[in-house]
Amino acid sequence: MPEPLDLHEDRFFDPDPAVRRHARTLYDETRALPLVCPHGHVDPAMLADDTPFPEPTALLVAPDHYVLRMLYSRGIPFESLGIAPRDGHGPGAVSVEADPRAVWRTFAAHYSLFLGTPTRAWLDYEFYHLFGVREVLSAETADHVYDGIAERLSSPEYRPRALFRRFGIEVLATTDAATDSLGAHERLQADGFRVIPTFRPDALFALCSPNWGDHRADLEAAVGFEVGDYAAFVRALENRRAYFQARGATATDHGVVEPATRRLPDDEAETVFQSALAGRATSIQTKKFEAHMLMEMARMSTEDGLVMQLHAGALRGHHAGFTARFGPDRGADIPVATEFTRNLAPLLNAYGAHPNLTFVAFTLDESTYARELAPLAGHYPAFRLGPPWWFHDSVQGMRRFRERTTETAGLYNTAGFNDDTRAFPSIPARHDLARRVDADWLGGLVARHVLSMGDARRLAVALAVGLARETYRFPTPAAEPSPPTFP
Repeated sequence: MPEPLDLHEDRFFDPDPAVRRHARTLYDETRALPLVCPHGHVDPAMLADDTPFPEPTALLVAPDHYVLRMLYSRGIPFESLGIAPRDGHGPGAVSVEADPRAVWRTFAAHYSLFLGTPTRAWLDYEFYHLFGVREVLSAETADHVYDGIAERLSSPEYRPRALFRRFGIEVLATTDAATDSLGAHERLQADGFRVIPTFRPDALFALCSPNWGDHRADLEAAVGFEVGDYAAFVRALENRRAYFQARGATATDHGVVEPATRRLPDDEAETVFQSALAGRATSIQTKKFEAHMLMEMARMSTEDGLVMQLHAGALRGHHAGFTARFGPDRGADIPVATEFTRNLAPLLNAYGAHPNLTFVAFTLDESTYARELAPLAGHYPAFRLGPPWWFHDSVQGMRRFRERTTETAGLYNTAGFNDDTRAFPSIPARHDLARRVDADWLGGLVARHVLSMGDARRLAVALAVGLARETYRFPTPAAEPSPPTFP
């Protein structure tokens, strides 16, 4: 007999009766609040086109790098997961599986690999609440679960826009290239969906990239004037930020390995930019230019008010051959040790007390929480701590974040929760897990008489929706959207 999928109402709560009782109360008061999603990677065209999802594999396996990296780590070739290499061949290449049901069977047969991981928590939530699945996914149940999900996906209630409404999403921010036309956002907003862009200019700062010239040409096309010197480059970025802001953007986003900030003299910035135009920019010049442009992004934020997000510490494409074959965002990005105190000193000394700047820092290096990030957030008015990101958006990772930062930074110097996902159906699951973990953590403080229940109630709502609204400058709606509805 298949194992039943039974999601206990007290999952992730402390077994201590006093803590669990308080956690239940706090969770019950936040579980139906709307979903505020200030940072993520959902494709806005999916929502704009409202094209039905083709089948379960395309929805739940193919776009989720958490799923893919785990399966690959256990020796399952990407080709067996239906993902074709860019070069079409290569050492060890196998035929690409074209049948999505066969890919699903492979996934199902290895579903036990995800036990104890946040991926398993999210997927079980999706199976149970979104798709009405009542048996654990396995090799035995693979076809039955696949057919049940496929049947639901064929109905109008499971189109992207219908799910957006059912999820109770108040606002969804995507992450978009600085040169994007934002046509999908304009269509969505015209139809009443609050899906807003986020300005991501990283490709324009990567002067050593072989595609940098193409990105600069795209920038020229977007702004309608030549970008032939550094001054024009800065003017073009300011132009694009205003374009994004006019279409609802409230934030920028920047991904770096090292969060170095340093202002270059204008003549040196011009020299570096001209080297890039000539195709001669060095890695040292690129590093200096990126550090300088982070200073410029902060300066621009003090003028236009866009929240500045910095994701630091991910070494992209660590497995070089794999990344070359299958492309980025496939699970080969690995954390590195990250230093913030000295690296961010130039930016924070220049702008960290500016009333118009909100600077949100994210890290993959948990050792920096108590040593550097919490003290920085506990001093600079502009500084906010982003929530655990990527490898640490898990039960224990979220608890460690609270335990290592709260006593120094407080909760109100954190940025609330964001789901940071490409996997659209996982959004409610991620918010639900975060609300359970925060309810349990706050419940423990109440049980130990560190907090009153009234204070814990206020903090639970702030962590679920209030801090994200405040940090990202989202207005509080006159009436809360309807809570999520599921089978």
